[in-house]
Amino acid sequence: MNPGALAFSVLAGVAQPIFEGGTLLHRRRAAIAAYDQALAAYRYTVLVAFQNVADSLRALQADADFVKAQAAAEHSASESFRVAREQYQAGYIAYPSLLAAEYAYQQTLLALVQAEASRYADTAALFQALGGGWWNRSDVIAANSTDTTPAQTNTATKPSLSQRLEGMLP
Repeated sequence: MNPGALAFSVLAGVAQPIFEGGTLLHRRRAAIAAYDQALAAYRYTVLVAFQNVADSLRALQADADFVKAQAAAEHSASESFRVAREQYQAGYIAYPSLLAAEYAYQQTLLALVQAEASRYADTAALFQALGGGWWNRSDVIAANSTDTTPAQTNTATKPSLSQRLEGMLP
């Protein structure tokens, strides 16, 4: 290599950062600003996720209270309809009175079903707010595959909705 070309190459390499002005400084500042922006976006996403979970939990609590109230109303209407049916069979009340009691029972039963549907919808919203499907990840499935004992649930204590509907027909 020519000594003049070598000297020119070294001199150009040393002088290059000087001619760039403040480009490197501004690139560094831009990288720091991009990092701060990404961090702020992440924090916002986390806060929104926590807010969604909190809102879903609050809605589920309100739904639970409403379902409990509707269940009590359904029980009262069912008892009222039962008494009206017995009074009708004994001849103490007219048929329109029996129909009114049955209509009131059907309306409270419908309100109970709607309240339960709302609770299920809010439960689905909670699963979505929690990330939905996280329990189906392969590492979770592998960890749970060692547990071979099925969960015991007691469903015999409360009659199902279909059992309650079967008992209302005269």
